[in-house]
Amino acid sequence: MGHDRAGRGRIPLAAGRLTLDLEGDPVAAGRALIGWTLLVDGVGGAIVEAEAYAHDDPASHSFGGLRVRNAAMFGPPGTLYVYRSHGIHWCVNVVCRPAGIGAAVLVRSLEPTHGIDTMRARRGREPLATGPGNVGEALAATPVLNGEPAVLLPPDRARRVEASIRIGITRAPERPWRFLDPDSRAVSRPLSSAARGRHRRTHA
Repeated sequence: MGHDRAGRGRIPLAAGRLTLDLEGDPVAAGRALIGWTLLVDGVGGAIVEAEAYAHDDPASHSFGGLRVRNAAMFGPPGTLYVYRSHGIHWCVNVVCRPAGIGAAVLVRSLEPTHGIDTMRARRGREPLATGPGNVGEALAATPVLNGEPAVLLPPDRARRVEASIRIGITRAPERPWRFLDPDSRAVSRPLSSAARGRHRRTHA
């Protein structure tokens, strides 16, 4: 199940009764993506940690406007944006908002469910997909994926979702735009007591 261009960034859930809206607010999309399974060539797992980046967000790659290296971030919604972090790791994002705006959700951690042996061969060690760099390696992500439809499967169960401040950024670090399943052992960093004091809880 990939991006439906005719559906304007809305991915069907439960035979069309509900949808995952990737055209709207990336913060809402980041929360909603928890529990959805992301697959690349049949390999992947449930998204259990994600961070939202808006077009007017100083921490976002799109903040300075459209450039060659960030072009995939400008849409259309429901496609992939892959970038290299610190010259080492490829990081995978799901694009949000209508084409031309520039917003996305960074996939920080997956619970492996599909192609686990392939992920083990690629990673060579545990954890398989905890942290954005490990996600990229487990999915064999490269810029070839830029602009490709994100293959997203609906959650198989309800999950708790909690929010905290984002990790590893220096601009706008105080925004509570990191979302995670606190019951998952695959998240890169559990919520600290300080972060819990600033979180909002919801359900996927």
